[in-house]
Amino acid sequence: MSKQSRLVTLEEYIIQAQNKFPGATGELSQLLRDIGLAAKIISREVNKAGITNLLGVDGSMNVHGESVKKLDLFADNQLISALDRSQITCMVISEENDGVVRLNSDGGKYIVYLDPLDGSSNIDVNVSIGSIFSVYMKQPRYENALVEVDALQPGIRQVAAGYVLYGSSTILAYTTGLGVSAFTLDPSIGEFILSFDDYKIPEQGTIYSINEGSYNSWQEGLKKYIKYCQQEDINTLRPYTARYIGSMVADLHRTLVKGGIFIYPASKKYPEGKLRLMYECNPLAFIIEQAGGLATDGEKRIMEIVPEAIHQTTPIYIGSPQNVEMVKTFLQAN
Repeated sequence: MSKQSRLVTLEEYIIQAQNKFPGATGELSQLLRDIGLAAKIISREVNKAGITNLLGVDGSMNVHGESVKKLDLFADNQLISALDRSQITCMVISEENDGVVRLNSDGGKYIVYLDPLDGSSNIDVNVSIGSIFSVYMKQPRYENALVEVDALQPGIRQVAAGYVLYGSSTILAYTTGLGVSAFTLDPSIGEFILSFDDYKIPEQGTIYSINEGSYNSWQEGLKKYIKYCQQEDINTLRPYTARYIGSMVADLHRTLVKGGIFIYPASKKYPEGKLRLMYECNPLAFIIEQAGGLATDGEKRIMEIVPEAIHQTTPIYIGSPQNVEMVKTFLQAN
């Protein structure tokens, strides 16, 4: 990855990238700018949530049976409103909504998946949280009526994906299939400034990230891999360091920068995994792969899974290529 010497804003960068493609309509560029605007508003509210009555639960439950936080709903509303304004997006699928959300423009060419506020269980204790987005093209149809199946596309069809991390600083990272770029919000001018262009994940890392409280419910191969990570071996830089934040965006951003592996496996409680394929695993797999990493469910590439439902879940092993290949050997041996 290369750090920039001249300040480049998110909008300027998007326009420069668009100009590389003769005939580009600018609609995807506008969609990314819309998400950037919503991210600024969400970041502002996250930073003052404790004094604006946005902490705590809303009192409702989402489609997954989880308590909805006030900031979840705020982030959801901001992102959907931003996407609706430009009339480029025809359909949104969000963690906070049971079915699809059809926007005002049936003629819009993009379908967007959202996890408006990933890691929201950390909101009340001031730990890093994030937003995730994934963008697909609407497939050609003979009629205009939009149905849920239009949104069921494998991750390899993503045209863009990214995340926003609300931490010690607010960072927006995204890819359109040409590498990963990251931008840091400068609150003094209200602009996202290019921080790093063309992120590359280390080939191998010494950090593993998993909720070890679920150890007894894992398959044997994963148990053996974690023990392998904990054993001392100076030749393979072990023992590794355990780091688990409980916000996938935060854990994946650290993995992207420092290398290593993030794991959320199948378990007795969640035999199909807990993380959502379409708006958590696919977009972050796209990011990690574009940076040179790997993402698998233990058997196959995450982005090649053909989805059967918009809220489908999957196990995931994602990170530096050597770490992911190693865990696969343990899984396949048991």
